[in-house]
Amino acid sequence: MNYERPHRRRNPLTGKWVLVSQNRSARPWHGKVETTEDRASLPEFDPDCYLCPGNLRLHHHAGANEKRNPHYDGVFVFDNDFPALMYDVNASFENTPPWKQGMMEAGICRVICYTPFHSISAADLDDASLLAVINTWEDQIVELMSIPGINYVQIFENRGIMMGCSNPHPHGQIWATGSVPGKIDSEDYHQTKYLQDNGSCLLCDVQKHELTAGERIVLENDHWTVLVPYWAEWPFETMLLPKHHSASLTDLDNKQKGSLAGIWKRLLLTYDNLFNTPMPFSSGWHIAPAEPRDIKSWHLHAHFYPPLLRSATIKKFMVGYEMLAESQRDITPEDAAERLRLSALNSLHDRLGQSR
Repeated sequence: MNYERPHRRRNPLTGKWVLVSQNRSARPWHGKVETTEDRASLPEFDPDCYLCPGNLRLHHHAGANEKRNPHYDGVFVFDNDFPALMYDVNASFENTPPWKQGMMEAGICRVICYTPFHSISAADLDDASLLAVINTWEDQIVELMSIPGINYVQIFENRGIMMGCSNPHPHGQIWATGSVPGKIDSEDYHQTKYLQDNGSCLLCDVQKHELTAGERIVLENDHWTVLVPYWAEWPFETMLLPKHHSASLTDLDNKQKGSLAGIWKRLLLTYDNLFNTPMPFSSGWHIAPAEPRDIKSWHLHAHFYPPLLRSATIKKFMVGYEMLAESQRDITPEDAAERLRLSALNSLHDRLGQSR
């Protein structure tokens, strides 16, 4: 098939389509040029950072009580001081006229600091430190899912000012909700339907095909695969999948978690090497809801959505046709995967060179 000609691809997890227009990748750029981040200029400890150990996190303003971080030396989790959700929600919702539907939403928002060191990113952590983050994710899922009324836990990270991250200290977020979010519900429906129609797991089939074809594979190890989805919307979007069918991070054994730490670090280094800058992105895990339609159909996976298009300062804007019609991308997923594979190889050579 000629992927160079404009064509559409269907996302089997959501049922939505994306327009692929490789011919547009050569067009001249006269749009906005972003600034890059310089982590080298950051201090190891910032007395003004509300995430650093020992610092005051919340002042008396707006009637709030003071909250101070402990002098933590590993992973640190706390309830978000300005949460988007509240657990104690006792109110009714007006649902008239018939088009005016709404519901109250109960939930819990937490922040997870990966490390006490302000000047580094997750890509700078060793495998043992990343494994500590993974174990904390697992603990948080178990704890939050045991709370009455909580049916889903979303783990995510917004990395970089381009993605709206308000603090460079390496951290992520954990939101637990009473409702199953729309994107998760859609993935649940389509994975279940695929199992009913084909007798097999959708993402198991995707992974098996991609490992054989190879053209969209970026990284793999004994337990995990990183690939650019055939249906990817963002230029250098990737998906991280366990090779063994698992529904949640809580299903992983110690070997799988150790292997996850390794490939997570490799992926971050691959991204940072692509344009020689800390790659901004939004990423997150999709785990099975508390009550999936069919647990056999749900395959654990993580999405990585970097916005950069062709350099460290030029990003993809989801506007115009994307907002009014459907998603559109300027480079094929196959081309993106090839460039990420090269970046992974170069980053590995750099690490080997530094270790000598």
